[in-house]
Amino acid sequence: MAEILNILAIEPYYGGSHKNFIDGLIRHSRHSFELFQLPARKWKWRMRGAAINAAQWLHARGRRFDIILASDFLSMADLAALCPSAAGIPKVAFFHESQFDYPDQPDAKPDYQFLFTNITTCLAADRVIFNSAFHRDSFIRETAAFMRRMPDFVPVGIAEAIAAKASVLHVGCELDDCGGPPCSKTGPAVILWNHRWEHDKDPEAFFGVLFDLLDEGADFRVIVVGESFRRYPSIFDTARERLAGRIIQFGYAPDRAAYLRALKQSDIIVSTARQEFFGVAVVEAVASGCYPLLPNRLSYPELLPEHHRRRHLYANAADLKRRLAALLADPAIARSSDLRGAMQRFSWAALAPQYDAALEAAGSNRMKKQG
Repeated sequence: MAEILNILAIEPYYGGSHKNFIDGLIRHSRHSFELFQLPARKWKWRMRGAAINAAQWLHARGRRFDIILASDFLSMADLAALCPSAAGIPKVAFFHESQFDYPDQPDAKPDYQFLFTNITTCLAADRVIFNSAFHRDSFIRETAAFMRRMPDFVPVGIAEAIAAKASVLHVGCELDDCGGPPCSKTGPAVILWNHRWEHDKDPEAFFGVLFDLLDEGADFRVIVVGESFRRYPSIFDTARERLAGRIIQFGYAPDRAAYLRALKQSDIIVSTARQEFFGVAVVEAVASGCYPLLPNRLSYPELLPEHHRRRHLYANAADLKRRLAALLADPAIARSSDLRGAMQRFSWAALAPQYDAALEAAGSNRMKKQG
C-alpha cells in the first residue's frame, strides 16, 4: 500500500457544502490532513484575500506538506507567489462552483476578476477536480469563450491546458443515516424543498407551480427546509402565507436528525435550480426515499441512472406542473419508486478511495517531474 500522505487542506469558506465536503473527506480518507479554514462569510473577500491568510499561516507553521488541496475560493496562483515554500508542493484544486456559471444577483455588476481567479487557480494547480462532468465541461467551454473577449494579447491554449489536468469526482455524501426501510405513508403527497433559500435555486418557479396547483384544487403538503440567510427571496414569506394550511415544516432544520426526519416524511423532491454544479440536497433526499422531479439540465442528469432520466427529468415549468399533478393525484406512484440504491455511488464509502487515488497520483506525478 502507498505511504500515508500529509495533506494541507485549505478551505476559505468553511461552511455549508464546502464544510461538509472537506470534513467528510478528512473523516473517510486514509491519508492525514491538517485543515486551514476561514469562516463562511463575505465570499468575495475570501476569494480576494484568503491566499494571504493561508500563506502567513503556512509560513508560521514551518511544516512541509506532501500535497495542498484547496477549494475554488482560494487563489492558488497567489498562494504560490506569496509562499515560496508552497511552490514545490503538488497542488490540487477542487471546484465546488465557478463564477462562470453562477447567476448574478439581479442588481449585481459583473466582476471579471473572480473569473480570472478561477482560471489562474487552474493554471497554478497540478490537478483540477470538478464535482461533475457538467461543471468541468462548462468551465472549459466558458474559459475559451472568456479568453476571446480580451481586447488584445489573448493567451493561447488556456482552456486546453486546463482540460489536460481536469478530472471529475462527484461529491462524497454521508448517506448511512439516510437509509432504513421505506416508511409506510398514507394521505396527501408531501413535496419537499431542501435547497438554499437563494435566487439561483429559483424558488419563484417552485412556489409558482405550487400556487397554480393549489388554485386548481390539488391536495398536497409541503416541507420547506434548507439553509437560509439574513436576506432571502421574499417569495418564501409569500409562500408561508399562501400555503399555510398545507405546511408541515417551514424553516431551517436545527440539526441533522431533524433534517433527516423532514426528508423521510417527504414523498417528492423538486428542484427548479438555475445553478447546480452537483446536488447534495437531491442525493440526500433521493437516498431517503423521495421521488425526484428535476430539470433536464445542469448536473441533474448525472445524478440518475440513464434508464430513469425520462421519468424524472422535466423540460420546463409546464412539464413540471403536469408531472407533479399526476403524482399528487396518485401518491402511490411516488411512494412505490425507489432510487435509494442508485445514490450509493455518491457515498463516501464508494468515493473516498477514488479521492485517495487522485491525491496519490498528484503527488507521484510531481515526483516524476522532479526526478
